Amino acid sequence: METDVFEQLLQSVRDFVRGRLVPLEKKVEEDDAVPDEIVAEMREMGFFALTIPTDYGGLGLTSVEEARVAMEIGWTSPAFRSVFGTTIGIGSQGIVIDGTDEQKSKYLPCMARGELIASFCLTEPNSGSDAASLKTTAERVEGGYRLNGTKRYITNAPRAGVFTVMARTDRKSDGASGVSAFIVDADTAGISLGRPERKMGQRGTHVCDVIFADCFVPDSALIGGVEGKGFRTAMKVLDRGRLHVAAFCVGTADRLIDEMVRYADGRTQFKKRISEFQLIQAMIADSEVEKEAARALVLQSAHMRDTDEPIVKAAAMSKYYASEMVGRVADRAVQVFGGAGYIAEYCVERFYRDVRLFRIYEGTSQIQQLVIAREVLNEHRRQG
Repeated sequence: METDVFEQLLQSVRDFVRGRLVPLEKKVEEDDAVPDEIVAEMREMGFFALTIPTDYGGLGLTSVEEARVAMEIGWTSPAFRSVFGTTIGIGSQGIVIDGTDEQKSKYLPCMARGELIASFCLTEPNSGSDAASLKTTAERVEGGYRLNGTKRYITNAPRAGVFTVMARTDRKSDGASGVSAFIVDADTAGISLGRPERKMGQRGTHVCDVIFADCFVPDSALIGGVEGKGFRTAMKVLDRGRLHVAAFCVGTADRLIDEMVRYADGRTQFKKRISEFQLIQAMIADSEVEKEAARALVLQSAHMRDTDEPIVKAAAMSKYYASEMVGRVADRAVQVFGGAGYIAEYCVERFYRDVRLFRIYEGTSQIQQLVIAREVLNEHRRQG
């Protein structure tokens, strides 16, 4: 996107987030739902089109541009991002990256218009971090496949119109090589949903099980038309998703720092503003340094993706550092607010709960550590 056009887009997102979304945060928390009129406004502004290629009606943002937009959206409740986040991210990117021309033409324009919500079905009751051991099966039958299995904690599943589903096509293989990716319409016979889960935070974001029972999908549902490539597709999708989550964490940290600074400047103890106390200043300083370090790492990693450099390690480092960072910033924000930080009237209490999930989904911090260490060791061995 041309620089001046993108800067205009970024400013419009910033204005919308701070002027329209921030005032609705308490309502979303209380109602456990994002208002329909906000979803409609997001469609109108092109939020669902951010990462969809321009050939299919999207905005086709680069990874750096997407990261900068995500940082702006991070200024408000994660529930707002979740409305379109799975569609522009893990829900659609399997098709964007590895889909056939027919699959792209069928699904991507509808996603870009916000008419079709996409969700990503990888996690299972007994297969979370060990995603390659998934048990959902796709049995070859005449004209297609029959899916059986349960997917767990699927974000946006209650409102999704389509699922990207990882299932085992080769039962003889219990590892990644036997997994294939499918694009499955949500109204397909044999699909049912579990009850929405009650969560620690991120109210307004809806998560539930997706159950496949003798669910028939045609051959055309196989992403890329090739079996055994599903796990690799999932990992490529998650690399981009991890950069997006990391960028969002930077934006949330920015909001938290703004909240703690304004509170510290307005709160008086011992006849002084608490912002004058050096131990308060230390928490502010540590938060600002870590946030800016995360921003630099995320943007550098996004640039690497835009220039077709390997990003497995970079994406893992970004997600690991940024998600851990925002947790520390949220903790300091509560501490700066003192007793008020533990009261639901103040947004830092809500953010403290909301950001905890960032260290878990799309790969836990421990999985990111394993990925980073593996890549570092492999680099060393290649050099040696």
